[in-house]
Amino acid sequence: MAILDKFSTLAARYDALKQSGSDPFSVKFDDIISSVEGVVNGKRTVLFGTNNYLGLTFDPVAMERSIEAIRQHGTGTTGSRIANGSYKGHEQLERELADFYGRKHCMVFSTGYQANLAMISTLVGKDDHLIIDADSHASIYDASRLGHAPVVRFRHNNPDDLAKRLARLKDVPGEKLIVAEGIYSMLGDTAPLKEFVDVKREFGAYLMVDEAHSMGVLGQRGRGLAEREGVEEDVDFVVGTFSKSLASVGGFCVSSIEGFDILRLAARPYMFTASLPPSIIASTISALETLRHEPQRRTKLRANSRRFYNGLKDAGFTVGPEANPIVAVILNDVAVATAFWKRLIDEGMYLNLALPPATPNSSAFLRSSVSAAHNDEHIDFAIELMTRVGREFGLIPDAEPDYSNVTQFPRVSAERPAARASIAPARRREADVGAGMA
Repeated sequence: MAILDKFSTLAARYDALKQSGSDPFSVKFDDIISSVEGVVNGKRTVLFGTNNYLGLTFDPVAMERSIEAIRQHGTGTTGSRIANGSYKGHEQLERELADFYGRKHCMVFSTGYQANLAMISTLVGKDDHLIIDADSHASIYDASRLGHAPVVRFRHNNPDDLAKRLARLKDVPGEKLIVAEGIYSMLGDTAPLKEFVDVKREFGAYLMVDEAHSMGVLGQRGRGLAEREGVEEDVDFVVGTFSKSLASVGGFCVSSIEGFDILRLAARPYMFTASLPPSIIASTISALETLRHEPQRRTKLRANSRRFYNGLKDAGFTVGPEANPIVAVILNDVAVATAFWKRLIDEGMYLNLALPPATPNSSAFLRSSVSAAHNDEHIDFAIELMTRVGREFGLIPDAEPDYSNVTQFPRVSAERPAARASIAPARRREADVGAGMA
């Protein structure tokens, strides 16, 4: 038996997918024009699969600060903070994040995946217990494998089942850590966090919330689901990522638990991974400032999410349970979902094709992520294109609308945004703050 033979079933599935003319795992962008537009196979394409919630990937201030950081501090750190030391920017970003969340401590990681991997595998040991939602992100499951604690799964978003599982552990020694997510990355649904907090209190457990998809999206200040639900004081650890609303790469954990900094010497993914380069730190700090001072982006994001979600629902599609920026169209047939996805790409719309086993209930999803940078024309183009294709595929009821005005990509500027040009960062930032507070 050859070493890769164990993947023969996966390889056969992938080959069948490619032979159908669709390969959602190898999409190549000829160019990225803006936060919400690109070029795929020579065709201008509206982007609905990027998780770019606040539309900050082309933010001119962040770009200029990133470029200046490279000039001043070079392209990388070439080692971990434990081995090579911390740059000034690392500590500044940790202070900014702790302040943003109203916490005492923060650790920054090189990816959001590593944040979960490090914190979960380190916080609970072999004599403790890890209790996770059955639909948890892959990074949470991988963290449970890296750690040594026994793992208990409870039914997705089910406080009663969580209480039942903890009741069985009531007299068992060891700490209990519950892990939930703010917005779940497949269906876009939120956790019943208030109910989870009640269970946590009843059984004396700790609670970690992964706000990767809810940071910058939910809450009055954009701190996520815990803020929106008014339970931040009962959440012991908040984990998040920079690769969604903050438009870069990296992750973090904030907490007010005493003695938190010892985790820097205990969390192996933190200790043995090169730290983020100065350019990423600089752009992330800038994006965090924008998140804090431009609430209108969050308002626009929510409006866009409702417009897109309601448009698809009204057309007759089966969608997820909530109108959040992640909008999933649920299709039970993998072949149909794959063909649908390919058709959308061909007609100028990119979104994510989500297939089993990564999806709940072995369903196939067309998964979109809405951005604050989308305009009404983008949203309407996507709704009408998906509706037309859905009717042609017999997935939703027929109707007699006029689609003559949406046969082409929406009439938006093909020119690159001003983000490509150099501007004065300090002067722009003052203007942004003023606009955000208006």
